[in-house]
Amino acid sequence: MPRIMSRDGKGISSLDRRDVLKRGASLAGAVALPGGVISNAIAATSTTLVIAAPATPQSLDCNFDVSLGTFEAIAALYDNLLEFKKIPDPKQPGASREDIADHPDMPAGIAVQGKLAESFELDPGGKFIRFQLRQGIKSNWGNELTAEDVKWTWDRKFGLGAIGAFYLSTLGLENKEGVKVEGKYTVSINLDHPNPLLAKLQPNLYTPIYDSTKCKQESTTDDPWARKLLENNSAGFGPYRLDQLQRGQQAVFKAREDYYRGKPAMDTVIFREVPTSATRASLLQGGTVDIAQYLQPLEIIKLRSEKGVAVDSVNASFMIWLELNAQIEPFGNPKVRKAMNFAFPQEQVLKTVFQGLASPLNGCMPNIYPGFTDKFWTYKYDPEMAKALLKEAGLSSGFKTSIAYNAGDPVQEPIAILYQTALRYIGVELELKKIPPAIFYNAVSERKQPIIFYVDSPWCPDVGYSMTLYFNSKSFVNYSNYKNDDVDALIRDAARTNDQANRLTMMTNAQQTVMSEAPWVFIAYPGYHMARRANLKGFTYYTSNNIRFQDFSREA
Repeated sequence: MPRIMSRDGKGISSLDRRDVLKRGASLAGAVALPGGVISNAIAATSTTLVIAAPATPQSLDCNFDVSLGTFEAIAALYDNLLEFKKIPDPKQPGASREDIADHPDMPAGIAVQGKLAESFELDPGGKFIRFQLRQGIKSNWGNELTAEDVKWTWDRKFGLGAIGAFYLSTLGLENKEGVKVEGKYTVSINLDHPNPLLAKLQPNLYTPIYDSTKCKQESTTDDPWARKLLENNSAGFGPYRLDQLQRGQQAVFKAREDYYRGKPAMDTVIFREVPTSATRASLLQGGTVDIAQYLQPLEIIKLRSEKGVAVDSVNASFMIWLELNAQIEPFGNPKVRKAMNFAFPQEQVLKTVFQGLASPLNGCMPNIYPGFTDKFWTYKYDPEMAKALLKEAGLSSGFKTSIAYNAGDPVQEPIAILYQTALRYIGVELELKKIPPAIFYNAVSERKQPIIFYVDSPWCPDVGYSMTLYFNSKSFVNYSNYKNDDVDALIRDAARTNDQANRLTMMTNAQQTVMSEAPWVFIAYPGYHMARRANLKGFTYYTSNNIRFQDFSREA
């Protein structure tokens, strides 16, 4: 039985559990039903937000976990130094989104503003950024934010590696002395080389600031970076604190009365694990929950016509594609990889699987990011071209291979079946391998499958960041094992100049090479679809593709 964790990190009693769940219901009324269904007894009240999600948070330590649920919790428990300004979504009335466009007239060339930082100063040459912190901000443990917290947070990345090491590498921050405490509320990040992401990376969901006072209190010789604390609780300056975490069942968050931006409208957030999308959709339709996450296309379409329900559909950074493993033959040959794209029935998949809710993935990065281009897209369905390319590659008789897919993602199996049928026409026999959701990411990261699905988005809205993430030969997310020396050089050079026009030229050239060598089979931009009760307002789209509980309020 997973341990239930309270805000003080200790197990909580049944009496405490009743108090956590009490929002017009006692524990006796808040019954867990088969399949993760929850009763109407804990349906939302005016200041309680109930969310049906595929999974609860696992580790709450964002240095080690990017699973569903975890990043939703991080956004509630922590804050960043900077944030993007918000603008109305041009597609969805009533919704907002981050302004991620390039703004050459603004200090950092982007629309960022202070969050934990009251103000910032950016070196025009891109070698340092200095933050002046807001004074009087308290963590969920009551400790004041100071420059020492920022310093400790970045030191932790050096100390533990993992995801933190990726951000260090992305910035080119080579040693921890680069983060300097210049006063109680003044701190700077200093680089050896210019880096265009120095300001743009600060709003990234996984660069929050920790309460170092609390973390140091909880640290030990064996655990100098407070991993045990941060796996199960928070030490941050965000709008919520954790009241309960029962992995596999639910997490409960409480709004902080002392949050520096004012207490959120939703006092209590119940984040409930409901594994099947059909059940999540049913709970939303019946009014038991306020938000149902990650639904199937047909469910989204049905909910749009239901009374009391609304669906916000916006353009997003989400992408879905197939990794073609360049280290497993015959996918080391770019001609074979291109053939696999010409044989992919993209239009049919968009129509029958996504029900018209997605758009074609016609590039190798999000199409909403500055610097994206689709002018190198050539892979319209053309099986005769696919056959010709296989013949040029010496595979006129075809070959056998396999495709691995996530059993927990409802769109992947039907896509795989359609692709299997299409490939037979060009002589390729495709074996389908269903992988349980719990181990699917392991299968991706092991890089042992010839072809495997992947759904992802780069959380920093930058062309260089996106290309580095997926196509730098040394990137831990380069699951295709793609390697091109020219692309590596372009990525390296783009990361060391603050000349945005020059960066865009280099990254356009990199996109051209990647698209011509096709390390992926390009499937779709699925968009982001937020299914909610109609009286719940405040949805904002973030490039991290998660919701922020603090954005929401309920109409009377």
